[in-house]
Amino acid sequence: MRRTAGAIAAIAALAVALALPSAAAAETVPYPDDTGDPVREAEYWLDDNGVREAWQTTRGAGVTIAVIDTGIGRGPIEFEGAVIGGTDVSGVGSDDGRTPVGAVDRDHGSWVASLAAGRGMPNGTSVVGVAPEAELLSISAGFGASATRSFTEQVAEGIRWAVDNGADVINLSFTTNTPDWDRSWDDAFQYAFDNDVVIVVAAGNRGAGTTAVGAPATIPGVLTVGGVDEDGVASVEASTQGITIGVSAPSEDLVGVSADGRIVQWSGTSGAAPIVAGVVALVRSAYPEMDAANVINRVIRTAEPAAGATATPDILYGYGLVDADAAVHDVVAPVSANPMGSLEEWIRLYRRAEVPIPEQSEVATADVPPLPPADAASSPTSPLLPDADTLRYGTLPLLALTVPGILIGLGVTAAVRRIRTARDLRAPSR
Repeated sequence: MRRTAGAIAAIAALAVALALPSAAAAETVPYPDDTGDPVREAEYWLDDNGVREAWQTTRGAGVTIAVIDTGIGRGPIEFEGAVIGGTDVSGVGSDDGRTPVGAVDRDHGSWVASLAAGRGMPNGTSVVGVAPEAELLSISAGFGASATRSFTEQVAEGIRWAVDNGADVINLSFTTNTPDWDRSWDDAFQYAFDNDVVIVVAAGNRGAGTTAVGAPATIPGVLTVGGVDEDGVASVEASTQGITIGVSAPSEDLVGVSADGRIVQWSGTSGAAPIVAGVVALVRSAYPEMDAANVINRVIRTAEPAAGATATPDILYGYGLVDADAAVHDVVAPVSANPMGSLEEWIRLYRRAEVPIPEQSEVATADVPPLPPADAASSPTSPLLPDADTLRYGTLPLLALTVPGILIGLGVTAAVRRIRTARDLRAPSR
């Protein structure tokens, strides 16, 4: 049956409103997936978190995930056809971002990328990502002393580069262990949000000495991911806690592809974040017209409630355990704002809330006549001799008062003596 263009547009709009996958996303072909392969069996989240069910509709085609990390290795077959570009922001890597940076964490970026969008082997074995048909951007950054540039500067530049080069999702599997962040991140993260990019961030690991989430997981608008074990219980060693956690995902007994192709087991919310980034890619592929706020809302609202949660959202689990199948297929009411908060509003309240200083009005100045010139200095005299002022105002007045007083006193004394002598002469003799 033929449909008019208006009817097709109406159906597409209804699909977005009712949260139904687009027809293009639903037309999938079987993906190589050997469930009997020991490595695939180790990826327990493919079944426990509904990834294989979501693959029946979408596997992330048409979506680009930027991984800002230590670089995605060139060698592994699992990345062939997945990495479409990259750059280096550390100052020590290669221009394409494919040379691992750092002596300790050099494999970290490859592990992260393999969980988000690894291709696996052509025969369906080895590590496969949650969104195996999504494309990757490799942005190599250096942690600590492994870079020649400040870490905050690297992150800000990496985010802008990712946005400018077509990223739909940005994965940040690191933390600063402090809730505050540099002001340069304000503009960089807001730039991503303004361009409808979803930023997925790891909550951080208790094993690293952190108990509460730190930046960038505290930045409003990002989708922060906490970690759980295979039983869906909050990880004691591999996850922090905090009110900014949006959703939880597996963070223990993970598998990943190293830069040299080795498959290793590892743990941490650094792995939970790319699992969720892959789920975001599945949703963005299934709903290509859906904005970032509704993509995030769909992921958190369809999360499976955690048995150990005491609130919604919970400081350990957020809204629950990520469910890729539900995120792709469930009906979710649309929202008009990012449920994880607004960075723009936060900046307005906490960065630019200073009261502006009022302009000072001009005040007319008054002409003040100059003071008269000072008297000329007197010639130096001996400090033992009185000067003219001392004689005029001190010695002479004192003499004027003292001499008459002395004369009066002498006269009174002489008069008293005469009176006594006359009295003695008149007295009778005995």
